[in-house]
Order: sequence, then structure tokens, then C-alpha cells
Amino acid sequence: MDPITPGPEEHGQALSRRPPRESLTSDFGPSTPAVARTAQVVSGGFLLTVNPVDGSEIEPCPPHHRPEGPRKRAPAERAETERAARPPAPPGPALPTLCLLERQDERERLVRLLARGRSVRLTGPGGSGRTALLDLVAEDCVDLAPDGVVRLTGFHRTAADLLQDLLHAVHEAPAHRPEPDELVTLLGEIGAVVVVDDLELGGADLDELLDATPECAFLFAATPDVPAPAAGSEVEEVFLGGLDRAAGVEILERTVGRVLTEEEANWAGDLWFESEGLPLRFVQAGALLRQRDRLRASTGAVDEYGVFEDLRPADEEEFDADEGEQVALPSLGEAAAPAPLLAARLSASARATLRLAVALGGEVPHQAHLPALVGDTHADAALGELASCGLVSAVGSRYRLAAGVQAQLEAAGYDAGALDEARTAAEHYTWWAGHPSVTPERVCVEADAVLAALAVMVPGTEPAAEGEDDGEGSVAVRLARTAAPAFAAGLHWSAWERALRAGTEASRLSGDVAEQVYFHHELGVLALCEGQLDRARAELEAAGRLRGALADKRGAVAGRRALALVADLAGEVPGPPAPAGEEAPDARREEYASPPGGVPTLRTAPFGPAGAPLGTLRSPGAASSGGGIRRLARRNLVAAGSGALLVAVLGTVVALGMTSEQNADRHPAGTVDVGPSVGQGIDDGGLGTGPQESDEGDAGPGTVSSSPTDPGSDGAHSTSEDPAPPVETTGPSSRPSATRGSDGGGTTPTPTRSTSGPGSPTPTPTGSTTPSSGSSAGSSAPASPSAPTSPSPGTSTSASGPASGAPAAASGAASAPAADGPGAVM
Repeated sequence: MDPITPGPEEHGQALSRRPPRESLTSDFGPSTPAVARTAQVVSGGFLLTVNPVDGSEIEPCPPHHRPEGPRKRAPAERAETERAARPPAPPGPALPTLCLLERQDERERLVRLLARGRSVRLTGPGGSGRTALLDLVAEDCVDLAPDGVVRLTGFHRTAADLLQDLLHAVHEAPAHRPEPDELVTLLGEIGAVVVVDDLELGGADLDELLDATPECAFLFAATPDVPAPAAGSEVEEVFLGGLDRAAGVEILERTVGRVLTEEEANWAGDLWFESEGLPLRFVQAGALLRQRDRLRASTGAVDEYGVFEDLRPADEEEFDADEGEQVALPSLGEAAAPAPLLAARLSASARATLRLAVALGGEVPHQAHLPALVGDTHADAALGELASCGLVSAVGSRYRLAAGVQAQLEAAGYDAGALDEARTAAEHYTWWAGHPSVTPERVCVEADAVLAALAVMVPGTEPAAEGEDDGEGSVAVRLARTAAPAFAAGLHWSAWERALRAGTEASRLSGDVAEQVYFHHELGVLALCEGQLDRARAELEAAGRLRGALADKRGAVAGRRALALVADLAGEVPGPPAPAGEEAPDARREEYASPPGGVPTLRTAPFGPAGAPLGTLRSPGAASSGGGIRRLARRNLVAAGSGALLVAVLGTVVALGMTSEQNADRHPAGTVDVGPSVGQGIDDGGLGTGPQESDEGDAGPGTVSSSPTDPGSDGAHSTSEDPAPPVETTGPSSRPSATRGSDGGGTTPTPTRSTSGPGSPTPTPTGSTTPSSGSSAGSSAPASPSAPTSPSPGTSTSASGPASGAPAAASGAASAPAADGPGAVM
């Protein structure tokens, strides 16, 4: 049937070509910004809230957020996890399966060592078949350990990453990164054969990995340039060399699918000598022979309808079928470095994929990204072409350029325009990683390609020219800002750190201070999660200073809380807290400025009640050493001195008050009593409350008494039996306030004792007195502590009796005691 004009078939109409997919270019156009996604991860004793806008927040994990202990996966679940971790099968025709030749001795030796519980390191150059040998050994060791076989990749992975990968391969612990002690406990319960390909660890790091997993037997595969294990480590070394000549010829025949001619066999011998028997070189040489066979074959029957026209490179010359037999074998140099010749005979999409991989440092993006990156809707099939030619090899769950291919393609000029290729990849991954439908786990699978694009774009970052708007900022900054939160939420923390450091450098080169704040803050949070308190404090304080310069109010609260948590973990004594009733101001309304002594932080109790007030604390500066204790000592000294001064002042005031009662005769103005009795002396013409002079020239104060000094014959005050008051109420008193003795010397006072109640009798002890009419000699004694009854309005309580309407002047003898008398009252 005519492939150009298809007709009806049994199951419908047959199509000669696949229908073209819809173009993906519209996805790069402007669209409505998606809502920022946050994620919560439990890291040890902390609850990490990944916030891609204002910066991640870290706090002690509340009890209701603590996950249950990780659960071990069932064998079926482990098999599914391992199957998902393998690289996807490239589209296109199935690749020929090659048997492992001349590796049976190494295979049996590795299985015996692993069965005895020993760890082994398989060392061989790139292209020696290490990955294929690991696959066969893993199949032989399925039943050796209770937890089976665990496959991991060591490419760009640290010891901490491998421990976390091993834990999550055996246990189910989503969004949970156990603390070191818990991790060691969980790893100690794992008994498995762990196969690690492309190891990049050695020495002490390898010992750390082995010590944390005492019940596991490891099979490592590494290149000779990787550091060797420590001298005391019990790791067996197995070296993997090249194949002999006969094995190389057999690989060629299996790749081509036919027996080699004598000329091709001699050519294979020269290739074996040149390549030192590496299997990869024979696989690539077999691809060259297949391309040669296609060129030699008559294409008249198949090209009549143009079925394979899209597979022919545009720059390929028209092939004359009559000259097919004269196509020469590739030269020895082309066979030793076959990548350029192989690429020249591939499709345009495959060659574009190779250029992209060269620009990304050898990383081949996932086949689902190739149509958007290359610009061809069928570019995903290019991965199958590259894999069939041996130009790419599997690394973990993805593909990379095979050993030596990167250098060969760069020598052939495939690195031209690498910056533009990397920019295209960076813009694509920026859009893809921030898409709401993309999970953090998918971003982590593509981490190496994302970081490769970021590494290429960072050195070329430049600040925007004056007066020029750079749009949304640097491509490198936007990619790091988008991918870093996904790496954090996906628990790929080594990729998280690399993205943050690349973003910090890119934002510094572009002069974007606001982005520098974000990256420094995230680095501080990451260091805090890993227990590196000094580095966390330095990064967080750097972010705080930059926020102060920008007056950034939205992310200040997260930075303060993180700094307070650092201070708590370090055991530092912070500054004095704010008053209990003072709450932290709203981050959106406060005016923030970076103080000179450090960044103010919020000190929160780990499990305090919700809504409790937060005190503002000031963390010590990075430059001060031991500042918390010394500042506290200085504050204690100042407080102690202030307290002592306050006690001294209060003591002085109390002492003066107590002394004033004893010297009442010297300070008459301070004596006030209830119901005063006022008298007017003869000498000054004033009222009796003023000072008077005695005959001896002494000034005597006026007397203020709380009760009359003479109660009368009935012994009660304010009754009809009291003596009548003097007639003179406005004139001067006719008698002095004290009687003079018979000898004409001094005055003799007549003290009077007053009672606490107005109705109680008042005995009047009298010394030597001189009787005088209308007056009572003597002076009143100090009043009783109990307050007397208040007099009624309009009534006088003076010694002369009640007087209605106007105050009556008391006699000087009854109201003014002598200045030096014992009965003076203040």
C-alpha cells in the first residue's frame, strides 16, 4: 500500500507519521502568577516551613506535628521504589541486549565477598562496564540480606545524602528528615546489600558511611581518580580492566548483528590496541559499522515514498547506491574518538540535544523536556538515537554523556553557542520548577540539569545598566529562587545548598540586594537545621543587616525567630526582654532599622501557649566574644548600684521624718493638730500660734491642742461645768501664757494630760503653780495617738468652751505653753 496515501485497514486508518504535538511555545508567554506554595518538613526537632516568598521559617516542632516513626517498606514496595529510581527507557526501537563478556571471575568474587558481609569497592576507568557488572551482581544477591538489595547513585552525593537516601529507600518517611541520633538508630536496623554506583567519596567520608550502617554490606563502583578508602577500613578492592581482543570482536559482531569481514576484524584489532580493550569503545565502533551498512545498502526501495527522509541529516550529501560498496571504514583516529562522526549521521534533534548536553556540562535533560528545549515536538526520540550509539550512559535515574564524549564534541565545535543553550535551559527550568503541577520530587530528579544550567549562567551575570529595566531580574537569580524551595521540600539538601550559594553569587553580581537577603536567610536556616550554629548566626545576621538597609518588614520576623533559636541552642544569655505586656509589632507596620549591636530577635518559648506575648531580644554581635555573660554582669552591677542608691535615699527621708518629731519645738510650723486653739499674746498683738518671747527672751511657739486643758469640776470637756471663757475675744490677753514663779525667776509650766476621748476625765498634774483667775496654768501634754472626735461645724473646741458663730480667742495661759516646757507639742 502507498504510505503517502493510506487506505482503510482492519482497525481504522493507518497514518504514515505521528501527528505533530501541540507547540509548547505558548507556555512561555505571560500568564497569571501562581500562588506561592509552602511546604512543611520535619527536620530533627525542628519544623521547617519552606516559604519561597519571605524566607523559610524554623521553629521547635510542636508535638502534634511530630511524625510517627518511619515504617519499613514491604518487599513489593521496595521493588517498586527501585523500579522508579531507574532511568526511563528511551523511546524508539529496543536496544540490543549485550551479554557481559570475560567478567565471570569478577562477578563470582564480588558475590562471595558480599555473602560474607564484606564491603567491596570495584574500581575501573570510565567505559569499562562497571554499571553492567553491578547489575548482574545485584541480581545474584537478592536473597542474601533481609532487606534485599538497595541501588543508590553516588554521583554528586555526600555521605549525609547517601545515608538519607538509604533510609528513604528502606523506610517510608515522607517529609521527614530524622536528626542524627535517630538516623543512626534507624540505619542500624537495616540489613541490606547496598550497591552504590559512581561513588565520589573516600577516606573519612567513606568511613562515616560504613560506621553508620553496621548491618549492611556495600558494593561501591568508582573511577581510579576517586580517593581510596582509609588504611584501616575493611573494604576490599577489586580492579576492573579491559577486555581481550576476541571479546572486543564479539561485541562488535553482536552490535552489528553479523559476522565481521576480515578487513573489519583487522580494524577491530587496531581499535582494541588503541582503546585498551574498553567495552564502550567497541559499542561505539559497532554503531559506526551500522551507519556504514546503512550507507552501503540500496535505498531505492525504501526511499521511493520518502519514509525515512526526516531521519537523514540536512548536511548529508546524496548517497549514490552504485558507490555503496566503496564506503571506507572509519580511520583509526575516528574510531578512537567516534563521537563527532556518529553525531554527524544522526537526526537534527539528536545533534541539538548533544549541543544542549555539552552546554550543561554533560547533563542530558529528561526526555520529556527535550521537545521544549530543542524546539521539535518529536525530540524525545533523540534520546533513543544517542543511547543506541553509546553516546550517553545511565547515571542514577537519568542520562549523561558517556565517558570521553564531552571532550570529543567540544573539539568538534559543539560548544559554540553554549551560553545561549544554557540560557534557554535556565528559562525553561525556571518556568517548569515554579509550575503548580510540578512536585518537589520531580524537581529533585532533575536537580543535576538545573544546577548545571545555573552554574553556566552565574559567571555571566551582570548588573542592569543605568536607566535600563532588567525585567524580572537575572535569569540565574530567578532560577535559583525558584528551584531552591523545591529542593528543600524534596529533602535534597545538598542541591538546596548549591542552589542557594549560586543564587547568592548571582544576586551579588547583579546588585540585587533584596535577593541577597533571601539567599542569606535560607543559608542560615539550612545551617541551623544541620546544627552549624556559627554559620547560621553569620548568615542570619548578614540577612538582618541587609534587611535593615532595605527597611524590609515582611521577612524580618522569620529572621528574628531564627536568630533567637540560634541563641537558645548555643546556650547564650540574651539581653533583657521587653516588658511583659509589650508585644512584637506587626512586621508590616513597623519601621525596621538594623541596630548597631545586632539584629533584634523574638524570643519564644519552645512550647508556649498560643498568643503569648513575645519579648524583643538582642542577640550578641558576631564580632563580640562571650558578650552575653559580660553584658549581663555589667547590667547586674548597674542594677545593684542603682538599688543601693535608692535604699540610701529612702533611708535618709525616713530618718529625717523621725528626727523632725523629736525637734518639734524648733520647727513649730510643722505641728498641726485637730481642733486648734488660737491665742493672742500681749507682746506681739498677734495670734497665739505665732512665736512668742518669754521674759527671758526665748521664743515660744503657739500651742495647738486637741482638747481643752481644763475640763472643769465634772472632769468632762465641752459641758456646762467648764470655766467660762474670757470676756476679751479680740483684745490682747491680760495674762501671760505661763505663770511666773514666786521667786520671780522663770516660768513654771503646768502640764495637762489629754485623754483619747472627749468624755474621759483628764487628770491635771500640777507642779508649783500660781493661782490666777480665768486661766489655767500649765500646758497640754502630747496628744493621744487616737484621733479625737471632729467638732461640729460652727463650734470651737478651745479651752474657753464652745462659742457659736465666730472663733473665740483662748487665753494665753491655756493655749501657749512655755518654749522649753516638757509639754510642748509639735
